[in-house]
Amino acid sequence: MSPSVGVVIPTRGDRPDQLRAAACAALAQDYPGSVEIVVVVDGGDPSRVAGQVADLLAGRAPAVRGETPPPERGVRVLANRFTPGLPGARNTGIAALGTDLVAFCDDDDRWLPGKVDAQVAAVEAAPGAEFASCAIEVEYGSRRVPRLAGTCRVTREQLVRSRMVMVHSSTFLFRRGALWVDESAPGGQNEDWDLALRAAGRHPIVHVDRPLVRVRWGGSMYATRWADRIAGLEWMLARHPDLAVDPRGAARIYGQLAFHHAALGRRREAGRWAWRAFTARRGEPRAPIALAVALGLVPAQAVLSRLHHHGHGI
Repeated sequence: MSPSVGVVIPTRGDRPDQLRAAACAALAQDYPGSVEIVVVVDGGDPSRVAGQVADLLAGRAPAVRGETPPPERGVRVLANRFTPGLPGARNTGIAALGTDLVAFCDDDDRWLPGKVDAQVAAVEAAPGAEFASCAIEVEYGSRRVPRLAGTCRVTREQLVRSRMVMVHSSTFLFRRGALWVDESAPGGQNEDWDLALRAAGRHPIVHVDRPLVRVRWGGSMYATRWADRIAGLEWMLARHPDLAVDPRGAARIYGQLAFHHAALGRRREAGRWAWRAFTARRGEPRAPIALAVALGLVPAQAVLSRLHHHGHGI
């Protein structure tokens, strides 16, 4: 018998078309086991979102590729009952589920066909495995860029050295009860990286290296909240001291801090972190980029747009 899967989709209720697409893609998965979706509304109106979902289930909203969700699969809409923000919304969904496995999907992302089946098979085939991810397809404007890991096993050491963008929250699938999201993450920043690090510390993450989730960039509410991104990286450094041990991984984080401070116009702080990045690893590309932003030679948003165009972030 196939394990049951519960899907947690957090939303603020202000992207109904994208939410419908995300929910419909999850409902339409060709998976023999039970699939249950919990939409958790954080800061929005749950009754309005429930109406949107009711339209979907009644067939009045357009489904992905014209498909109609299987009638035996249901969707519940709940209000976030834990800490306001993304971590609390995800934990609300986990707590509401009674399924064998839990999966996450952001409301602006979309699972591609075969995602659940491939990940469940990979977890079941790996003794002791608790957590799975998969490759992604980054969508930015009209471009779609696949991001692969080049491996079927992700360790904590790999996640310390590199954030590995393909180990994305919308790809997460894990055994219910094994892990919870840390709600102390400032501004909901890096809670997914923290969760993946903790999961990989327990057992290597099983990774299906095929792009089975389409991740949409450019519409995230977190993308340019520079102060929150700084707080999130500082929280990670305090929570996971080994992030500062690996020279390449440390330089990446210091370079990001330099860039975020530069985006806020904090030249001195940007310069300080850029120097730390250069000291940790002379070839760290974020250091000169941050300095260029700090000096006003290029806008921070223009840098992000260029990187996103190629499927990369800062």
